[in-house]
Amino acid sequence: MEPRFRLGVDIGGTFTDVVLLDEGSGGVEVLKVPTTPRAPAAAVTQGLRTLAARLAIDPAAIRYFVHGTTLAVNTLIERSGSAVGLLVTSGMEDILEIRRLRLPDPQNFFTEPPAPLVPREAVRGIDERLGPTGAVERPLDLAQVETRAGELAAAGCRALAVCFLHAYASDVHEAASKQRLAERFPGLFVCSSSEVWPQRREYERALLTVINAHVGERMRGYFHALERDVRRLGVPSAILSTKSNGGVMTARTAGERPVETLFSGPASGVIGAHWVASQAGYPNVITFDMGGTSADVSVVTDRPIYSTEAQAGDFPILMPSIDIKSVGAGGGSVAWVDRAGILKVGPHSAGSEPGPACYARGGAEPTVTDAYVALGWLNPERFAGGGVSIAPALARDALARLGDRLGMGVEEAAWAITEVATANMYARFTPFLTSRGVNAEEYAIVAYGGAGPTHACLLARELGLPRVIVPRVPGALCALGCLVADLRADFVRVLGARCDRLEPAALERAFLDLEAEAAAWLHREGLAVAAHRFERSADMRYVGQSFELTTPLPARCGDTLTPVLEAFYRVYHDVYGYVDRDAPVEMVDLRLQAVGVTPKPHVAAASADDRRAAPAGPTGRRRLYWGGGTVEAAVYRRAALRPGDRLAGPAVIEQDDTTTIVPAGFGARVDPRWNVILEAIPR
Repeated sequence: MEPRFRLGVDIGGTFTDVVLLDEGSGGVEVLKVPTTPRAPAAAVTQGLRTLAARLAIDPAAIRYFVHGTTLAVNTLIERSGSAVGLLVTSGMEDILEIRRLRLPDPQNFFTEPPAPLVPREAVRGIDERLGPTGAVERPLDLAQVETRAGELAAAGCRALAVCFLHAYASDVHEAASKQRLAERFPGLFVCSSSEVWPQRREYERALLTVINAHVGERMRGYFHALERDVRRLGVPSAILSTKSNGGVMTARTAGERPVETLFSGPASGVIGAHWVASQAGYPNVITFDMGGTSADVSVVTDRPIYSTEAQAGDFPILMPSIDIKSVGAGGGSVAWVDRAGILKVGPHSAGSEPGPACYARGGAEPTVTDAYVALGWLNPERFAGGGVSIAPALARDALARLGDRLGMGVEEAAWAITEVATANMYARFTPFLTSRGVNAEEYAIVAYGGAGPTHACLLARELGLPRVIVPRVPGALCALGCLVADLRADFVRVLGARCDRLEPAALERAFLDLEAEAAAWLHREGLAVAAHRFERSADMRYVGQSFELTTPLPARCGDTLTPVLEAFYRVYHDVYGYVDRDAPVEMVDLRLQAVGVTPKPHVAAASADDRRAAPAGPTGRRRLYWGGGTVEAAVYRRAALRPGDRLAGPAVIEQDDTTTIVPAGFGARVDPRWNVILEAIPR
């Protein structure tokens, strides 16, 4: 049979991970390439060329290509996108300045509010108005829209965002405005709130539209360059991008709605971790992704958890995304001493340019990776499969300068960095996990990212988790997650009705309208799916409350709303510990997620031939600094381990994309799916 391959790519802040999967054999090849921030598509094509040459394959045999990227969220956090002009209903010009009147630091009354993404002088009011039901109260003057937009374009705006009052109820004014602007200003990126996310809450809706416009020009140019370069290499497949909700969409759609890709990279990792853990028989896991810039966790209880309260830099993101908590404690996070002489780690990262001091690319500040090198945890000859040169002397020099300020030696300073990084994670992750009802004894950690398996046992001990799962390709699990993600799209409709006054038939009609919209989206994407389904939910609350709870609903409405109310009561009780069955309940928004189930790659479990009577032995021994002293650890090659093999810590397991540290008190075994399972040895 003609060989067929799947290509998964994750563009991180430090490395771009490329995974090539052979659909016939299930074999996986992994490559890490330094990310090129100024031209992120270049790292993708470089990785593809390298893998194709190494394996002697024709790029035309790549029939499925999905990638995730942090380009959109990094552009937003750095505010390095296009200058945006905002058109709003007259009287709403201060919407981005007023925000929600919440202090970013409630304990500091002198804190400066974050600067809006669009300055006040780049906002223009339009004399139009719709009522809350979508009825026209003041007609739209398209000539005025064109004049105001012309003023913004002349002032240097490269993108225009349109957000009119109550556009969630009717897009009649926004759609007409966008059409006129696209005709008159073809060189500008134009988007409207009703197409980005038509939900109540004017500030959040306007902000999402502005973010989409801010990152849109850069993302559309990136997707165009990626598709052009990949086509030149001979890859015939559609170019797909992962989304914040863990799904995928075509690059064409992603270029128009890039705000949906803000958390695509981390979301892909959660999808990949869930797939690996479920195959291994662990339905409840905490995903732990530690890369070069940050450490991210999420909770999976049979399925990933979603949230509409994500935060990207200074900005709340209302759109549904996989619920992920991040802390600036990655391998590239810089260690520094504050004015009080206290050691801090992050949130600033050295990235890939210049990178940690040990990269010998001009970086002089010590990082978490430099600490790993000085502690003996990493093999300088095999870092990133030997693709990145490591200079241990430069790491030690940087740590020596830090140690001088702290009164510590090199190894002591390096160990202190790992402890501070772990403490940062514990402080940020514990409230997050507690609020999700995590009982540590029932969960395992899935450790991935370039530094995840290196640091996982330190975090597991702090959190009281007894088990760590290290996948077969942990350093590239986000890229692998791209290959197992389904098509997903979220749709929302404002309802605003009390349940005791709502006819079940009216609720069913509203959901059927959303399903028709979702089916049209699946058709437009034009991708082959094995099956599709629609998942219903609603934002519900007691009448008079200010905030809603997203409640999963049955696939069909019956003759009564009792099942809907019971679903709300269950969710409310889980969050607050009680319910009031006599108080009136209202449905604020209806939600629908369309899921197109993509064919999953075949990765076979180990056969009898994959097992050995004698376990793999260590390839050598290495001295590690751990907890104030040195220990001798056995060193194993991950490629030599087979299902059924067992080993005890202290040990080091090396592979091209990461290094796994097995401390004393932990044992490790290889399961039938080639995962390494680390477990605390009972005392």
